[in-house]
Amino acid sequence: MQTYDDRYGYQGSFTLMQCQHCGHEFLDCNLSASELTELYTNYYPRKCLDIANYTPHTEQNGFTAWFNGSGSSAFRWVPRNVRVLDVGCGFGQSLGYHTARGCDVYGVEADENIRRVVEKFGFKVHVGLFDDKVYEQDFFDFVTMDQVIEHVTDPIATLRGVARILKSGGTAILSTPNARGWGSRLFGKRWINWHTPYHLQFFTRESMRQAAEQSGLVLTEVKTVTNSEWLHYQWIHLVTYPKPGKPSWFWSPDKSGARAHQKIMVRLLSLLHRTKINHWVTRLLDGLGLGDNFVFILKKP
Repeated sequence: MQTYDDRYGYQGSFTLMQCQHCGHEFLDCNLSASELTELYTNYYPRKCLDIANYTPHTEQNGFTAWFNGSGSSAFRWVPRNVRVLDVGCGFGQSLGYHTARGCDVYGVEADENIRRVVEKFGFKVHVGLFDDKVYEQDFFDFVTMDQVIEHVTDPIATLRGVARILKSGGTAILSTPNARGWGSRLFGKRWINWHTPYHLQFFTRESMRQAAEQSGLVLTEVKTVTNSEWLHYQWIHLVTYPKPGKPSWFWSPDKSGARAHQKIMVRLLSLLHRTKINHWVTRLLDGLGLGDNFVFILKKP
């Protein structure tokens, strides 16, 4: 299947390949470390975030957390008072969350915009791609990768690095899109989570089991938990789908270039979303194991 950047307008067409043995899907492209840094720094919208509006994630529990699909985020599964590394920490909201819960927290982020957060709050962040050699062996209780493993060019090497820095009995928690779920089947190439060329890897249960085994880890649990907002974004994505090489106005920070009929459709979809129908549909599909998001729990023996 041929795909392109249907959010931010990065140039080029890319081919999605599939392993016939484990079902793993991957993008046939070879971006260098410098190209990846440029991609995330200049195309991802965090460059427009205002540091004055930085707010760390907070605790969510009970029915509301379940209904919203809060458990779709890997950092939600980390207990208090542990040493944790968040690989791909974004704008640092998870770092503030872990700090408030008594954790010794570290971060990794390729997007240079994280430096503004580090300078203001003093978080311990390695700016660049994940490199396990930055850390001591057997150092962390937990390593999380929230919507990250799909971005890496060599997931086996990455997971081996994670295994090296985890303590014996330590846990790696990975959240990543499920390309075998209902969304990709229904929406085809317009599925929101192909997200070319940022998403390079699409794991199945079997391909993650094999990847963990080759990396010195053990896949102990697989959860299907999806954020309830994703389906809302999927409907909007369908009605604002851009042409190749053009950014989507919905995903653009300045929201420029919207057509009148698209604005009307987005308003109608927002009204529909308020009925919570997207929440109930998402919870049902997750319960059937067909949701758009995996949470993988890996242990180091």
